[in-house]
Amino acid sequence: QVQLVESGGGLVQAGGSLRLSCACSGRLFSIYVMGWYRQAPGKQRELVATITPGGNINYTDSVKGRFTISRDNAKNTAYLQMNSLKPEDTAVYYCNARRSGGDYWGQGTQVTVSS
Repeated sequence: QVQLVESGGGLVQAGGSLRLSCACSGRLFSIYVMGWYRQAPGKQRELVATITPGGNINYTDSVKGRFTISRDNAKNTAYLQMNSLKPEDTAVYYCNARRSGGDYWGQGTQVTVSS
């Protein structure tokens, strides 16, 4: 069983930065595709970024050049560095771990960007 715990959310002014962390319990972290998703009030959950075991990275267009996803397999942790934050980035951010036969979610962490 895999458990994911996000941390690092909070309140920040527009233009500021936050770093989200996703700590993963369980074995075989290195074989999971790790992803960050977000859900704003009244909207569907959307993909923010993913990183494969081999390090291939994908971003949604709205965060390209501002957000950076990374992973540390030795620490079983994935990260999302968020710079130049905008009010429209306000959402609950969720960590996801996915592989064949398994799809796991964290409880989410709130990110609020004030204008």
